[in-house]
Amino acid sequence: MRYLGSKESLTEPIIQLLAEKGLLQRNLVFFDAFCGMGSVSDAIKSSYDHVIINDSLKCSSTFALGKLYAHGCNFEKLGFDPFVFLNSNQESRRDFIYENYSPGGSDRMYFSAENAGRIDYFRFQIEEWKKEDLINDHEYVYLLACLMESVSDVSNTAGVYGAFLKHWDSRAKKPIVFSRIDAKDGVCPNADYFNEKIENIIGNIECDILYLDPPYTQNQYGTQYHLLETLILNDNPTISKVTGSRPTGPMRSDWSKMYHAHILFDKVVAETKASHVILSYNNDGFMSKEFIESTLKRYGVEDSFVCIAIDYKKYNNTKCQGAEGHQEYLFYIEKKPIKDVVVESPLNYTGSKSKMVEIIRKHLPKQPFDTLVDAFGGGFNVGINIPSKETIYNDINPFVEGLIKSFSGDVYSYLMYVSKLINKYSLSPDNKDGYLALRKKYNETPINKRDPRMLYTLILYGFQQQIRFNTSHEFNNPAGSRWFNECLLSKFITFARCSKTKNVEYCNLSFDKLIDRVTTDTLVYADPPYRSTLGVYNDGKRGFEGWTIKHEQNLCLFLDQINELGSRFMLSYVLRVDDFYNKEIAEWAANKHYNVIDIETPQGRYNNRREVLITNY
Repeated sequence: MRYLGSKESLTEPIIQLLAEKGLLQRNLVFFDAFCGMGSVSDAIKSSYDHVIINDSLKCSSTFALGKLYAHGCNFEKLGFDPFVFLNSNQESRRDFIYENYSPGGSDRMYFSAENAGRIDYFRFQIEEWKKEDLINDHEYVYLLACLMESVSDVSNTAGVYGAFLKHWDSRAKKPIVFSRIDAKDGVCPNADYFNEKIENIIGNIECDILYLDPPYTQNQYGTQYHLLETLILNDNPTISKVTGSRPTGPMRSDWSKMYHAHILFDKVVAETKASHVILSYNNDGFMSKEFIESTLKRYGVEDSFVCIAIDYKKYNNTKCQGAEGHQEYLFYIEKKPIKDVVVESPLNYTGSKSKMVEIIRKHLPKQPFDTLVDAFGGGFNVGINIPSKETIYNDINPFVEGLIKSFSGDVYSYLMYVSKLINKYSLSPDNKDGYLALRKKYNETPINKRDPRMLYTLILYGFQQQIRFNTSHEFNNPAGSRWFNECLLSKFITFARCSKTKNVEYCNLSFDKLIDRVTTDTLVYADPPYRSTLGVYNDGKRGFEGWTIKHEQNLCLFLDQINELGSRFMLSYVLRVDDFYNKEIAEWAANKHYNVIDIETPQGRYNNRREVLITNY
């Protein structure tokens, strides 16, 4: 069977990878999520008691199932060999294939009139045997798979059915023979199948190993194999006047679109219940290997990551190293529990707590809480990673609050907007003029009409990707040497997806105004600026308030109020940096009998640094 992207030649390295990881165990469930024509499922079927296949095309899942069932079909109820029977007569019908895909009833030249009539007969006879209960479900699927194989042998196409040839290929002139499909020895004892878009069902599939082989390019398989889909569905659809294609809208895959593929990959890896993920991909595909690696390592055990580079007919098990040119890649990761995944903000925010998320999680209250208030939200690294029924994100800087809120919108349109700006202004680390032109455009826009997506694009190409404004609230960060690289793209997509799935309220308030939102079921997390250090966002010179001892005293009063309400708080702070010692905070915590938890591995760049978490529980 000729099929775009067939993994027939990759089955050996896939099996070798499974063996190396100790995953060829019969008790494990293998899920082939983009089964295509079933090359991989067929190759591993004898290693597992349970195989699940899925493809958005009915013709693909039917062909793949046929391979799994092939050697278990004996046609006892039928009482004779269907292949001998079908090939020993000359029966013909003038049904849908004859009327629409051959010169017998149309101008289309997919098949000769004689072969089209025989195809209609084969399809009719298989359906009759099924209606008369002379073949079981497995035998029915197997015969349909064999029909597709036979059709492929005499089709007047270049291998796919998007169009027919304008002259008769010698193959198409041969009389069709109803032939058996090639299938590996063995029978899968338990096979389940789906005909769904994987992103819609991934969270409900119970499996141990997830194998992904998504489309790499713009090729739409529904367009290329419309005729086989019609043959299997047998539904006589309304078709295109030119190509004869059935409506392809329902069959279109977003995996064949730039950025959509990235978004869906993140979703599938995040939501799968599998403990092991294997991905086949190509260096000509939408997703780069850097993006794939970054995404897999976020959700997986980092040391388990492997990328096998397959250079034409050779392959080498390496850490993503291979010869230049056309290459196939096999990626593998062992997934970690979703509760251990750390989502990082796409903002390079000064004072970020992304490296402290695991420590903060470790010291959360033992008793659950309904609402998390991230009082100094900043890049939202903490709030996005703490499970709660409701999350209140707050930042006093309206530009930062607007940025974080913007990430919860439509991810695809956001990325397309950023991409268009990058192209329009030719943004790159060495194009200062393009950056300054975009910055000028942003600053000349009235504040209430500024688009946070434009601001984010500026941040991406600014110096150290900082968020800097002057006293007139004009963005004044100079051009930098960074860009929207693949790792940052991966961060952005994960963060945006999580923002959309969480119940978040976004606020732009002074922290003390949040006291009205605090109940006994609330945890307030506070990560204020430190009086010992100053960032560009809190030095008091950028049109926003700084952070003084007066602000620190007000924060202590705010946290005391939370304690008096019977609620809980956690404060991230630094008691010592070099010669500076914050005795006021230390004495406040001691006098109130709050818990002071030392962070064993300080997160800053100073050696003489004492970083703590202060809690009232």
